[in-house]
Amino acid sequence: MSLVGKPAPKFVADAVINGGEFDDQFTLEQYIGNKYVVFFFYPLDFTFVCPTEILAFQKALPEFEKRDAVVVGCSVDSKYSHWAWLNTPVEKGGIQGVKYPLVSDLSKTISMNYGVLAGEYTADEEGNWSFDGAPQAFRGLFLIDKNGVVQHELINHFGLGRSTAEALRMLDALRHLEQYGEVCPADWHEGEEAMKANAEGVANYLSKHK
Repeated sequence: MSLVGKPAPKFVADAVINGGEFDDQFTLEQYIGNKYVVFFFYPLDFTFVCPTEILAFQKALPEFEKRDAVVVGCSVDSKYSHWAWLNTPVEKGGIQGVKYPLVSDLSKTISMNYGVLAGEYTADEEGNWSFDGAPQAFRGLFLIDKNGVVQHELINHFGLGRSTAEALRMLDALRHLEQYGEVCPADWHEGEEAMKANAEGVANYLSKHK
């Protein structure tokens, strides 16, 4: 089930912030009313596609901050694994230099509540529990507005890396919609013409963009 249009699931969890500080009471609720949140899941620490995404979000962090947004990452690894990866140089496969929070979802409940866990727990007739699938998160990304409501979500399989440029584009579109009440057509970018959400607005836009 999609979370779009619904309040982002709440949680309090361990996280590593500022590149190396532990926070055992981290929550997205601290941003409600003040910031947009780009909350993304990745499968595992010390893997291959994941550092390219995590470092790309760090590189683009000033652009998100200019748009009044924070970036938060999450995986099913422990806070100690996050800390170790954050303190490993990039040339040795680490993500040293990343400053935004990385949440630990060791219980996998955050991934389950956001609908990105790549499997599920099942019980046999004798009540023995096992996990069917991969006990880690797909590459989910959720754009949460300042009211704590999910406005955009994207879920990729493990091998498909995401685009920070697209995340910024969607943030720009949300901000434009909120500010001007205009909807953003296909491939819209900040500074381009948007349109009114009615038949006349669509007709006027299409007549100019044949």
